[in-house]
Amino acid sequence: MSEKRAYQIEISRFLSTSPEQIFLYWKGRVGLYAILKAMGIGKGDDVLLPAFTCVVVPNAILYLGARPVYVDVNPATFLPDLDSIKKSVTKNTKCILVQNTFGLSHQVDEICGFAKENNIYTVEDCTHGFGGTYKGKPNGSFSDAAFYSTQWNKPFSTGVGGFVYLRNTKFKADLIEVNKSLIPVTAQKNFALSVLIFLNQYLISDFTYWPLLKLYRFLSKVGLVIGSSSGTEITSTKMPSDFFMASSKVQHRQGLKALKTLENDLQLRKENALKINAWMRENGKRNVDDGFIPNHSFLKYPVLCKDRAVFTEKATESNIQLGDWFNSLLHPVQGSLAPWGIADQKEFPVAHRASKKILNLPTDGKKYEKLQSFLEKNKASIE
Repeated sequence: MSEKRAYQIEISRFLSTSPEQIFLYWKGRVGLYAILKAMGIGKGDDVLLPAFTCVVVPNAILYLGARPVYVDVNPATFLPDLDSIKKSVTKNTKCILVQNTFGLSHQVDEICGFAKENNIYTVEDCTHGFGGTYKGKPNGSFSDAAFYSTQWNKPFSTGVGGFVYLRNTKFKADLIEVNKSLIPVTAQKNFALSVLIFLNQYLISDFTYWPLLKLYRFLSKVGLVIGSSSGTEITSTKMPSDFFMASSKVQHRQGLKALKTLENDLQLRKENALKINAWMRENGKRNVDDGFIPNHSFLKYPVLCKDRAVFTEKATESNIQLGDWFNSLLHPVQGSLAPWGIADQKEFPVAHRASKKILNLPTDGKKYEKLQSFLEKNKASIE
């Protein structure tokens, strides 16, 4: 059996589905583009999505000539609720992206039920949610399709990578046809990815995290290393020539290795996150409501800071590995979002405010006591 086939089988086990419904790609966003294309989405079609996401998501829509239509998020979940989605649907709405944010899924069944009643397709954005559940079912189980990411800092990592779970087999023949145009991964890219995975495994620590993160982001932005988002993917709405790329042997091998520890990793994240949540609640800070916890896998724990720059500086000094998802309505783009269809960011007040204040606490690792000590020292900086 090939490693690719073994990888598909192992993914399908987590999703309680058939490996025939799993399709692999160089990045998760490539999978999103592929499934939207298989659905026939293009010019004249609208796709609804949160105004609190990564820029590569609307780019996949724009690459097809369709229009992203944004919806503000709920302050308790950082996700659009059903009522706000209903208000944004028009006769041109062809698809709704149902996002899992930081590991939380909410109202997925209701949104997908509403969409089905109105002949609208649904795709779950599970880039943060693989391995987690919603109402006892694996994330991705309610929509026509779901796409997942295996980038750095995702539930499990292959360096870069992603896949699609095609739940509605109505689109299978079309997706297979679309995938015939996938670009094979070169030996050079395979080698570069192998080196990055090795360096990430053996060089990243609390002490090296910040300088290496800054260096990596710079090098990936200018295209000198393989990055989560490189070059024009975050500066332009034009599809890069090498965007539609297949998965690689390196990703298959690394994915099989990483999935062996996923269940333990998920359990540790949740344990740490619940400790953070209890601390937040005890100190009167924004926290996750008990009603959301069963559906939350806590990839990251978001906090709102009174002064993000100061909080980040203190975290750097204390060697705390903070994340900065989503420091923009369309992370990581700063400045004008007009090319992506957002003329006035204040049209989405909840997402706009959050994007100015949000940082993400790590939930992996076994150093909660160190994190708690940092939070105690800096509690005045947290809302």
